[in-house]
Amino acid sequence: MSPRPGGPGTSTRGAFVHAGFFHPALFYRDEGEYLAGTVPFVRAGREAGEPVAVAVPGERLATLRDALGRTADEVSWLDMSEAGRNPGRIIPGVLRDFADRHAGGGRVRIIGEPIWPGRSATEYPACAQHEALINLAFAGRGVSILCPYDVSGLDEVVIADARATHPVLIDRHGEHVSGDYAPHRVISAYNRPLPEPPGAVAMSFDLDALPLVREFVTRWGARLGLGPRAVGDLELAANELAANSCLHGGGAGTARLWSEDGQVVFEVRDAGTITDPLAGRRPADMSPDGGRGILMVNHLADLVRMHTGPDGTTVRIYMRN
Repeated sequence: MSPRPGGPGTSTRGAFVHAGFFHPALFYRDEGEYLAGTVPFVRAGREAGEPVAVAVPGERLATLRDALGRTADEVSWLDMSEAGRNPGRIIPGVLRDFADRHAGGGRVRIIGEPIWPGRSATEYPACAQHEALINLAFAGRGVSILCPYDVSGLDEVVIADARATHPVLIDRHGEHVSGDYAPHRVISAYNRPLPEPPGAVAMSFDLDALPLVREFVTRWGARLGLGPRAVGDLELAANELAANSCLHGGGAGTARLWSEDGQVVFEVRDAGTITDPLAGRRPADMSPDGGRGILMVNHLADLVRMHTGPDGTTVRIYMRN
C-alpha cells in the first residue's frame, strides 16, 4: 500500500504550488479526507520555506497537530471557534494579521475553517459574506488560504455558497475550477434586511446625545445580564457605531437594545449607506474614514450583522459574557 498524501515517507514538495492568490475550498467527508487535504498543504508550505498558520475549530486543531508530527512545531495555531467567533474579525484579526506580519518573507499560506456544524443561522450570513470578501481582501497577493468544509455535516446551501466564494474546489477527486464562482453575488445575497426584534428598548440620538447612548447601553446591558467587562466592551462598541452614524450616516440615528438567545443585542440605524464592502475588515492604518470604528466593533463584538442600501444602514452587534 502506498503512503497517503503527506504521510511518512512522502514528499509534498510541488503540492499546492500556485502563483498569486490561491483560495480553494476543501470538501471533506471524514477525518481521512480532512487530513489528506490539509497535511500536504501544510508540509508543502514548510518545505518551500513559507510561514504557515492554521485557524480551525478546537477539535480539529488536535487532529491536525497529531498528524503533522514534528512539523506542527513550525506552524502558528489558532482556535477558530474563539479567534473567529465573529466572522467580521477573521480577515483583519487572523488572516491579514498573519499575512502582513510575514509579508517581507514572500508567500504565506493559511488554513482557515470559519464555517463548521454548529454555527447558528444568525451567524451564517456573516460567515458566507466573510468567505466572499476574502477574495477582495487578498486580490493580487502571494497568499494561499485553504478553507475546509465538512460536507457530511453542513447544509447543502452552505456547500453551494462555498462553490460561489472559492474559485478552486478540492475534493476526493482532486483540484478543479469552480464553475459557480461568483463572490459578489454572495455578498449581495446576504445583505438582507434584519428581522425585527421582540421587546427592544430604543432611543434616538444625535452628536450631542452620544453620552446618553453610552448611559443607555451600560444601564440596559447590565439589566439584561452582561457582566462588567462585557458591558464595558458594549459601551465602547455602541459609542463607535453611534459616532459613526453622526459623522457619516446623516448626523443622527436610532439605537435599540434587547436580549436574544442568551446574548445582548445592540443595533444602530441611520440614513447613511456603506459602499465599501471591506469596511471594518482592513487594518486600522488602511481603513478609510468610517471604517476604523467598525473595525473596532468587529474586535469587540461576538457577532456583527449589517444591512446597507439606499434607504440607510443597520448595524447589529451581539455580545455575550
